[in-house]
Amino acid sequence: MRWGMLEGLLGETMSAYKRVIVLMSIYLFSLLLVAVPASAQVSGAAISMTCAPGQIQVEVKPGATLTGYTTCTVSNPTAYVEKVAIQVTSDGLATAAPGDMYVGAGQEVDFQVVVRANPYMQMQSRQLTVSASVQELNNLPPPNQASSQVNALINIMQFSIVQVEAVEPFVQLMPKTDKDFEFKVYNLGNQFDFMKVGISESSREKLEDAGFNINIPISKVNVEPMVAPAKVRIQIRTPKTQGWTDAYHTLDFYAESDFSCKNGGCDRESQMITIYVRGVYLPGFEIIPALSMVALAAAVAGRRFLGSDDEEGEWREAAPGL
Repeated sequence: MRWGMLEGLLGETMSAYKRVIVLMSIYLFSLLLVAVPASAQVSGAAISMTCAPGQIQVEVKPGATLTGYTTCTVSNPTAYVEKVAIQVTSDGLATAAPGDMYVGAGQEVDFQVVVRANPYMQMQSRQLTVSASVQELNNLPPPNQASSQVNALINIMQFSIVQVEAVEPFVQLMPKTDKDFEFKVYNLGNQFDFMKVGISESSREKLEDAGFNINIPISKVNVEPMVAPAKVRIQIRTPKTQGWTDAYHTLDFYAESDFSCKNGGCDRESQMITIYVRGVYLPGFEIIPALSMVALAAAVAGRRFLGSDDEEGEWREAAPGL
């Protein structure tokens, strides 16, 4: 009786021991599977790709190359040679990139995607999409589809060009006269730009020293690119008295791009106008300058005539026989 119970207990112990051995074997086998290299696990096509920088800056100002680029890296994690096709879309801009390439097993290949913009484009952002897909695996069609895609941003950079035009480059005024001078300020850049407007310090000092009163109603205007100009007025009053003589004065108007001043160098354009202020004017006295010129011309002619007579007398004295 006791012997039978002992045999039953021993049998149960052996069964439990076998179960433990089986479970341990399964566990060890799973560890071996995890330890297998990743490249050995990839039985089909696989690919990954990265591109940097993720934002491409493109200058479109006069003289710029109009191009920008990003460098992409294609990685092949398999144990096979992969033929990879490259496709690029750039939201309407021209691009240059390789059509396809071969990537060795466990290797990486770099390539560039070049973007070309149009001259004077408006400041904006567009999307660049680069796609890589496996076409062959060891020169055979792949058993599965494998691809990778990267999106980048194309930034068309802002630039500034200022142009100024005077409506009246030359004006004749009387003393103590009010006058509004109009200037046209053009924005030939590719984005809205605040333009600082005014008169150069040296020009303003000279005019005020001569007795002019100057008023500039606005000091900054926001000008739309490549359309109608902004109109700026400069208000002046000529001196109360000018005296008997006329005088010429210059006014040096300027416009300056706020964007350019904040980005490395101020783009300023100037336009100079001439202000002719007449002296004291009395009706009927305009003949005096004419008479003065006639008298001066007669005096010069008389001196020349007398001079020629003297030279002839001296010549005859030197040659009495003639």
